Amino acid sequence: MTELLIRPQTAPYGSWRSPITSDLIVTSSIGLGEVLLDGNEVYWLESRPEEGGRSVLVRRSADGILADVTPPMPANPKSVFNVRTRVHEYGGGAYLVADGVVYFANDSDRLLYRQALGTAPTPLTADPKLRFADGIIDRARNRIIWVCEDHTESDLQPANTLVEVSLDGSRPPRVLVSGNDFYSSPRLSHGSHLAWLEWHHPNMPWMGTELWVGKVAADGLIGEKWKVAGGDEESVFQPEWAPDGVLYFISDRSGWWNLYRLSPYARRDSWHAEAVYPLEAEFGQPQWLFRMSTYAFESERRLICSYTRNGSSSLTAVDLMTLGVRQIETELTDISSVRAVPGHIYFRGGSPTRSPAIVELELASGQARTLRASNSQDPEAYRGYISVPRAIEYPTEGGLTAHALFYPPASKDVTAPDGELPPLIVHSHGGPTAAASSTLDWKVQYWTSRGFAILDVDYGGSSGYGRAYRQRLQGQWGIVDVHDCVNGATFLARKGYVDPKRLAISGGSAGGYTTLCALTFHNAFKTGASYYGVSDLEALAKDTHKFESRYLDGLIGPYPERLDLYRERSPIHHVSRLSVPIAFFQGAEDSIVPPSQAEAMVQALKAKGLAFVYLLFEGEQHGFRRSQNIKRALDAELYFYSIFLSGEKLTFPV
Repeated sequence: MTELLIRPQTAPYGSWRSPITSDLIVTSSIGLGEVLLDGNEVYWLESRPEEGGRSVLVRRSADGILADVTPPMPANPKSVFNVRTRVHEYGGGAYLVADGVVYFANDSDRLLYRQALGTAPTPLTADPKLRFADGIIDRARNRIIWVCEDHTESDLQPANTLVEVSLDGSRPPRVLVSGNDFYSSPRLSHGSHLAWLEWHHPNMPWMGTELWVGKVAADGLIGEKWKVAGGDEESVFQPEWAPDGVLYFISDRSGWWNLYRLSPYARRDSWHAEAVYPLEAEFGQPQWLFRMSTYAFESERRLICSYTRNGSSSLTAVDLMTLGVRQIETELTDISSVRAVPGHIYFRGGSPTRSPAIVELELASGQARTLRASNSQDPEAYRGYISVPRAIEYPTEGGLTAHALFYPPASKDVTAPDGELPPLIVHSHGGPTAAASSTLDWKVQYWTSRGFAILDVDYGGSSGYGRAYRQRLQGQWGIVDVHDCVNGATFLARKGYVDPKRLAISGGSAGGYTTLCALTFHNAFKTGASYYGVSDLEALAKDTHKFESRYLDGLIGPYPERLDLYRERSPIHHVSRLSVPIAFFQGAEDSIVPPSQAEAMVQALKAKGLAFVYLLFEGEQHGFRRSQNIKRALDAELYFYSIFLSGEKLTFPV
């Protein structure tokens, strides 16, 4: 029997037909995060685009049955339960669970709720002006200690404290710790001592935080307290009490976020931190969200930790008696939200060929099992369409080196004409302290399977490469990040990997600002797309929420003293230099980067007669959660590039 040899079709890069459609992405994808354990039961949050982007708490019981804890979508959208908090606007730490009872923040009415399994939620608080996050149960005193953000007096400058809320809601919240600008990570040791992080303006938590320990008095208030680590030049992350009462934490005092512990024999006036696992790698992460976790105690003797080096995550077991380490082999390259019980580890993990998932790993056998995948599609079904990234380094300004992930086009069905080079989309991540992830992202594959190349840039300021790399952006936002994106694109063009005449740039939030700066102040890119990006730094400094209200002091300079820099680096003040079309995608309810930022640019482009697309999505905040909006934005960006990266209007299958 003769096999029929099917030869790939020939078509220009960027026009390839692909089975990875926007419908596939939005109907089969969910967000996953915030793993917590209650004995042998596992909980996590799912963000569901098909349910309007709401966050639902899911439980995997000890016998392996998965079920939603959060009540289903009601007919009346005003009574929907959405497990989400907006403390610091970005949230995280929206729930906790103990002995089969869940306590959670509900985004729909901004109240705290208590929910025993199998019952309806009942409110613990009554004031929607009080927001809560990152709670820890104090069973001995019948209470939960929360981070509280009080918006009673001001939405722009709310008061941040640590408070107690009774387990049954019978008492009004009571303040335990106050006086600083921000708090996070309250952690209780056998009921006797409370550890927490705090910091002040203009610091961000990845630049300077303080670790405090306070003695819990008989009346439940915090009595004597001590600062045990941290300061303006040291970032402390994730304090945790070990089963034996020793306090562990992550600090970048060495130049890298490494794991430390306080000596149990230290005097109160002379705390000594011991390095647990010194390594030129990052065990910490920028604390945009609450209750981030990169390590957990598997037993009294063993700690499990993840760290990132050269853009890839690893898992390690640490013997707490000898400080000996053992690598835990896994194919996963992006690991977060680490939790553990004896013999098992739970985390969110993914790889270049595997979508992020909630994973259970058995320590004895090393066997990993997926409890819930973020995408229902089987990657094997798309073999031949999936582009695997390659980590690259390239020269940038000042004789320095920048990092990125490069995705070449990939399709088993189509090849490009001889001699043609692919168009490139440079992706500029948000934060700007975030980092590119190598885990399988169907949105990236949407582009590469159509014949686009993608460069996901870890510009100076990104996390994962040490404190010095993060600090490259201090005073240089809008310069270092932009140069690294431009230099990455031109590096690939010089190497002959991409077409130098078909370069685009896209990014969201801070990445949207980098995108707009690159399009305004440089001529490397032919077009680009800004997702809720900053165009006016002065407006951002005056109008943004408390958490970021002094962020620009470090990234740009103090405001208004350095108003000159704010205007010099704001694209809105230099539209005369713009000569390329731009697509804008914006949430109507975005309080972090309001629609006025995009609309000012749109008006400027309109006045110049430059082409643009502006899509404003009702009901969306900072980042899109609803399936129809994610789909519309993705397809609109493709159509935009089909016009302005080709020089002529073409019809492309989506």
